[in-house]
Parts: sequence; C-alpha cells; structure tokens
Amino acid sequence: MHPVAESELRGHNADGIPFRAKPHHVHRTWARTFSSIPELYIQPETLAEIEKVVSLAQKCRRRIVTTGCGHSPSNITCTSSWMVNLDRFNKILAVNSETGVVTMESGIRLYTLCEELERYGLAMPNLGSINQQSIAGAISTGTHGSSANHGLMSEDVLSLKITLANGTTESCSAESSPELFQAALLSLGALGIITEITFRAVPAFTLKWTQTIDADHKLFKRWPIDLWTQSEFVRIWWFPYTRRAVIWQADKTTEPEQDPPVSYYDGTLGYYVYHNLLSVAQFAPRILPWVEWFVFGMQYGFANGSTTTAIQPSRKALLMNCLYSQFVNEWAIPLHKGPEALRRLSSWLNHLSPDDPDYVAHNIPFSADGLYVHAPVEVRVSDTTLTSNVRPFLDPTVEDGPTLYLNATLYRPYWRDPPCRDRYYEAFEWLMKDMGGRPHWAKNFETYRPDIEGMYGKKLQTFRRIRNDVDPEGMFVGPWHRERIMADLQGSKLQLEEIEVSRKKATDGGLVVLGLVES
Repeated sequence: MHPVAESELRGHNADGIPFRAKPHHVHRTWARTFSSIPELYIQPETLAEIEKVVSLAQKCRRRIVTTGCGHSPSNITCTSSWMVNLDRFNKILAVNSETGVVTMESGIRLYTLCEELERYGLAMPNLGSINQQSIAGAISTGTHGSSANHGLMSEDVLSLKITLANGTTESCSAESSPELFQAALLSLGALGIITEITFRAVPAFTLKWTQTIDADHKLFKRWPIDLWTQSEFVRIWWFPYTRRAVIWQADKTTEPEQDPPVSYYDGTLGYYVYHNLLSVAQFAPRILPWVEWFVFGMQYGFANGSTTTAIQPSRKALLMNCLYSQFVNEWAIPLHKGPEALRRLSSWLNHLSPDDPDYVAHNIPFSADGLYVHAPVEVRVSDTTLTSNVRPFLDPTVEDGPTLYLNATLYRPYWRDPPCRDRYYEAFEWLMKDMGGRPHWAKNFETYRPDIEGMYGKKLQTFRRIRNDVDPEGMFVGPWHRERIMADLQGSKLQLEEIEVSRKKATDGGLVVLGLVES
C-alpha cells in the first residue's frame, strides 16, 4: 500500500465507524471479459461508512470505483485503486403500498427487490432481461426493458441520494437540484456513489406470454402495423442465418399461473450440447450456420408457426437466461429503421446477391468473407418520450419517438473469445452509426469520444460541467470514462483520475487483466 495511504488509514476506526476493507480481492466481470485487482475492496453497510470511505479516499488521494454484480462486460468497473461494493448496503427503507413509492438502499439487487416488493403486493413496472444487477447499477447504465409502453428503468425514479467526492451526501430530484438529478439518473459511476433511491412501483401483476416462431419476412411485414403494439411487452430474437425469428409477447392477466412446457432439450442436455458445439466452432467457424439452425430447431421447433404459452409473475416472465459468458454490443436506433438495419445486416452476413428477393444494399465497408457469427440478435423496444419524469443527459434513446435496441451477442465458450468478434463488431457498429444509433453504455462497444460527442452534443457538455462541479479532481474517473465521455485533455489528466498502464491476457480462462495507476 502507498505510504500516504498507510499513514492516513492508521487508526481509521477511532471514530467508531467501521472501514470494512480488504486487499488481494480479484474483481471479475460476470462474463470474465475483464478483471482487475483493486488495492482495497470495501463493503460498507451504512451511509456513515460510505461517507467515511470517500473522505479517506480524498485524504489518501485514491480513485473510487463502485460495483455490484459486474454484469457489464466492459472495463468500466476495473481499477487498481479502491473498489466499493454495495451488496451489504441493500435494505428496503420505506414502502407505501397505496402509492407504490418505495425507498431503498442502492446496493439491493433487482431479484431481491422484486421479492421484497411482492410481499407488499407491488412489482417493478418493467424489467430488463436479467435481474442480477443492483438497482443503482441498472439505473446508472441506462437499463431498459422490452415494451413500447415503457422507457428506461430510471423513468420511475422519483429522487436519489448521492455521496459526492467531498464526502457529503446530497439529495436530488426533478424539483430539488434538478441538474444533478438528470446527471445522476445515468451517471456511469462518474459523479459519486448513489446511496438511496426512491422509486414508484406498481401493483403486482401476472403476465400471460406467447412465443411464436416464424419467418423474418413476416416480421418485417408486420413491423409498421402492429408488431410492437400488439401487447404491452414484446421482444424478438432474430436468427440471421435461418432468416427466422422468435416473437415473444406478454400482457397482464388474472388467470392462474401456468409454467411453460419443458422439453428434454431445455435443461442440462441442451446447455452443454450448444456450449460444446460453440466450442468446436472456435476451430471450425464454418459450421456455425449449421449449429445455429440445429440449436434453434431443437429449442424452438423446426416448423414455422409453432407457439409456446405460459402465465407467470412479471418478475419471472420478463427474464431470460444469458447462458454463457458473452460479449454484448447493443445500440439504440429509431424504431422505424429496424427492418432496414436487419435486412442490411442479413445481406452482409449471408452474402446475398442482388437477385435474392431478400437482398438490400448493405453498403458495409468491411468484408464478410470467411466470417461466421453467433446468433441471435436480440431485438427490443422502448419509448422514453412517454415518461413524465426528466430524461437523463446521457439517455441513448431516440428523442422524438420509440427506440429500437439491437443487441449482437457473441458467446465465449469455456471463456475463449470468438474469432469473429473484431470484424463483426466493427461492421455492426459502422451500420448502427449509419442508422443514426447510439451505443448502450453497459455493453462492449468500441466507439469513442469524437463520435459520442457528435451523438450527444450540448447534453454531453452539460453532463461534463455538472460532473466536474461535484468531482473536480476526478475521484470517480477512469480510462473507460476518459475514452468515451470525458473531454480531451491533450495527454493530461485530473489529479485523482486513474489511467491504464498495462493490459495482458490472464492465465485463468483467457481473462484480460488490467493494470492501472492514479498518478
């Protein structure tokens, strides 16, 4: 430990407030795409402990990174400085069953929150595809669900408390400190430590969902008519090699619960068959179209028109299984551009010729020769324009209508990176930018400052001003932030900002280990 830190931390419990820190912790993202070893791994249990951590970090001249489950597969949570994990700061503080207003500590995981809300007859209005994140992490990265009736999860946040770099905790809302509130609603961990969230829940509800398999040209035909409005919740998985899609739709119901049918392939057998086929394809990528056809058919059926139905509580129905370690590259584009985007991607991946009825000119300036990718592409929708709440400055969604999210997933069988990743994502990001898209902040995108400045303009400038006001020395800034949302300082840095100095492949399963310093 740095000599300054040793002297400052000596006697650190004299005030009676615990400092729950330990060295030698290995932090990994859920997908094991990145890892790092923080100098101290800290798990506070009270607000006083969080404020003490920040004050000590200021004295010791340390950067702070806040993390939950590490589900974001990027290096945004990597640090060699101090890491604060809020898993022990996870209590429900107040519930009003009549209004649905709930106040909670920010470290509570979504699965725990949903279980606690159910005890009071309440539920989250909307959920993303997983529930492992902390509520603060979900808000801070712009998590959304699968519904044209809902926007970002942050639209239901009424107020926040955030501990800033000076060690004080401030409250903010649309009425009180509104600019800080707008910045904190999607902060990317760059403002401070969100400590308390007041959120509006809804009466608990059950969803009856139907899953239908069909050709993608039928999907495109229904797109402008009723595809996204036929039910309150809709999500799609599109399989480019088979040109088929799984359409999942759900509506609220009072019918009794009914579990979905389970085939022999849905369990352990299917899991390992697919995993091992993906692993073989690492060495023979040419078999991937066949793998995706086979696995799709075994899981969903080989015939178009097959359906599956179930009735489940919303906290179960809205989730999906992420299966294996994976890269995810998700972008937000205007909803009406979806068919064009998917057709262009299909023409490129499938090498369609102009005489193919599904051909469109893709114009992607990268070759797809010898390129074989995983499927599916996850297709979801939201509409943040419907909210009466303020929208975050860094909200990636469309400003004047519904937003489509396209998520190009690539699996990492047995922790090994797929050989197609670099070229596929380079082409995918080029296409998304050509469609006027913005990247989902929590994903594996490699679009950087110049492009992002063009996407957000004055809103990014405002975010930077607010961020610099509350954290002028960069206690909460790292290399991920500098590359994407911070201003170009021409090689210089903020006093506490952490910079990356080394990166190498790890020995345990192909992890990437970061080495960083603050000065």
